[in-house]
Amino acid sequence: MLKPNEPVRVVLLTGGSSGIGAATARLLAEAGMTVYAGSRRGSIEKAVPGIVPVRLDVNDEDSCRSAVAEILAAEGHLDAVVCNAGNGIFGPVEGATDEELRYQFETCVFGSMNTIRACLPAMRAQGHGRIVTITSVMAILQLPYQGFYSAAKAALLSLSESLSMELRGSGIQCCSVLPGDVATGFTAARKFTAASQEPDCPYHWQENLAQIEQDERGGMKPEVIGRAILRQLQRRKMAVRVIPRADYRLVGLAVRLLPEGWKLSLLKRLYHG
Repeated sequence: MLKPNEPVRVVLLTGGSSGIGAATARLLAEAGMTVYAGSRRGSIEKAVPGIVPVRLDVNDEDSCRSAVAEILAAEGHLDAVVCNAGNGIFGPVEGATDEELRYQFETCVFGSMNTIRACLPAMRAQGHGRIVTITSVMAILQLPYQGFYSAAKAALLSLSESLSMELRGSGIQCCSVLPGDVATGFTAARKFTAASQEPDCPYHWQENLAQIEQDERGGMKPEVIGRAILRQLQRRKMAVRVIPRADYRLVGLAVRLLPEGWKLSLLKRLYHG
């Protein structure tokens, strides 16, 4: 396990070209880390000292292995990976296709696992490593019409926490960060199920979407999440689960304490489900 005088120095970060990923990459680089910012384009908007763009498609296992090999060839070691790449699809569960469900899970779940599997051999060989997955408060707090996103993030959270137990004694730690609403380009990039766009769709989801998008646009800055990730990478022992910002931590506490029926009824009223 890393000692206090052996800080995290080399980090692979997926989804590093924008939003939470870009903000996190800047903060980690400012803290003295070398950050390999992975994206399908293999580029970043602005050159920043300490940030190295790397071409990485998390949906392609070979691409993940190639990116890790490139980092190891250049640095000789890989101290941490931050699995941040993700996407979102909106719409009622009824009428959704298998293809749409797979689209949601492909990047958030399988893409993260592709990345982790590519990193683990090197981390195991060197006897230390940090794995950070970016999930969501919606992994524990489901909202109407975002069932696919909640399900994917819940799956990733479960995998991360299972992996944390399985890697005990290896020197490799796992942490899952659960953001709430964050103001990024994610809102504009959201996709919709085909059935939700049909004129005869029996669900009136438009008011719900308006509320969600309002919350997202008024959400926290991506730097809040970046600082939470940085704090974990700088700790001797990472927390297994982190919810940034006190108000969302209270939400997480309420989720655990409220009976499920009460919780779902309250959410339905709040989000016009």
